[in-house]
Amino acid sequence: MAFETWQEEYKQKITTPEEAIKVIQSGSYVVLSQPEPLALCLALSSRIGEISGVKVHGGGGRDIPWFDPVFDETFQFEIPYVLPLVRDLMDQKRGDFQVVGLYASADVPFMKPIDAYLIQVGAPDEHGFCSFGASCWNKKELCRTAKNVLAEVNKNVVRTYGDNHIHVSEIDYFVEHTPTGVTPGGTDLLGRRVTGPGELEKTVAGYIGELVKDGDCLEIGVGGTAEWVARLGVLDNKVDLGWHSENTPRGIATLVKNGVMNGKRKKINVGKAVATAVGGGTKEEMDFINMNPLFEVYPSSYALNPKVISENDNVVAINSAIMIDLTGQISAESIGTKMMSGAGGQTSFAIGAYLSKGGRAISAIASTAQGGKISRIVPQLDPGTVVSTPRTLADTIVTEYGVAKLKGKTQRERALELIGVAHPDFRSELEKAARKLYWP
Repeated sequence: MAFETWQEEYKQKITTPEEAIKVIQSGSYVVLSQPEPLALCLALSSRIGEISGVKVHGGGGRDIPWFDPVFDETFQFEIPYVLPLVRDLMDQKRGDFQVVGLYASADVPFMKPIDAYLIQVGAPDEHGFCSFGASCWNKKELCRTAKNVLAEVNKNVVRTYGDNHIHVSEIDYFVEHTPTGVTPGGTDLLGRRVTGPGELEKTVAGYIGELVKDGDCLEIGVGGTAEWVARLGVLDNKVDLGWHSENTPRGIATLVKNGVMNGKRKKINVGKAVATAVGGGTKEEMDFINMNPLFEVYPSSYALNPKVISENDNVVAINSAIMIDLTGQISAESIGTKMMSGAGGQTSFAIGAYLSKGGRAISAIASTAQGGKISRIVPQLDPGTVVSTPRTLADTIVTEYGVAKLKGKTQRERALELIGVAHPDFRSELEKAARKLYWP
């Protein structure tokens, strides 16, 4: 059908959630955006008993009841990143894990026919373009590949510069729904509740702050110990920092606003704070990001491309870890076969930092877990543990007990470096294990 104006086309495509999701039938393959469009997902979940065998890629950012076992015949989930709401689903092996790095996620739409893509967007602007909001990821590729694109219009989503929008003509159905009772800044980008820092986070952030130099181009991962680096003042006195990242943790917008992170020394996207996601900040930070030309949001195929990352000099990739063994293998995803999260952009930025002139990769990790009962630095990773960063890319490890430099070190030297930043209660047994593994 031909339309004279985008306004006419938009009006014709507006429908209800219940009508829109009728394109989804038994056996359909459905992909959800992050964050999930709430009204569409609730309408789809209400079809329990009406349809069956629907494969759903994504989910876990919103509390929708369809992860309960009673829905298992209706929906089978593929989870690319394990969040708290889907941990039981994955532990019980009722869901499947999508093994893919975010840079390569742009290829996923071309691997399986997608019957429906459910997405949240902003209202059309004066030119008929809808913003993808606080995160872009691979949304544009998915919109252009799926048989049916169902968009939930939330008038409150932010608009950004970069390549973070889609035209009305590329969407099949619009459902207007703006959630109420949502407080900006209450959760991070992945919907996890924000808490305050402890002494451990403050100590680790202090060590990392000493490793960052004026003019460095930073990436900081969301969640865990690393995220606090931007929020505890350790970067406030730096000069000409740059930003090229996957996510944009709270604190980054303030550094941009204060001129600390001005991107003057970047080689590409000079003067711009670049990411594929900018959500999770305070209301003040999100207001500052909204339609601010200092921020540019791009698809993950660009923002997380190691070749692109490495075009900037002095890239410093700062990410959290769950476990690390004495060879330097870093896991940020699982403990044994128990999935705790996902790779995100960690591997891409480890490679990008390695290839960057003057680049460094920093892994932040608490020395212990379970209230000090177990060491996160271990002789060997448990069988089945996912290695997020291989030992060949391991660089600098920071715990509350100091800094371990692994790059260029032998196996024995690495073991001694890591034992030196392990919790004192575990150093003796780690040294005994290392002697058995790596000495005659």
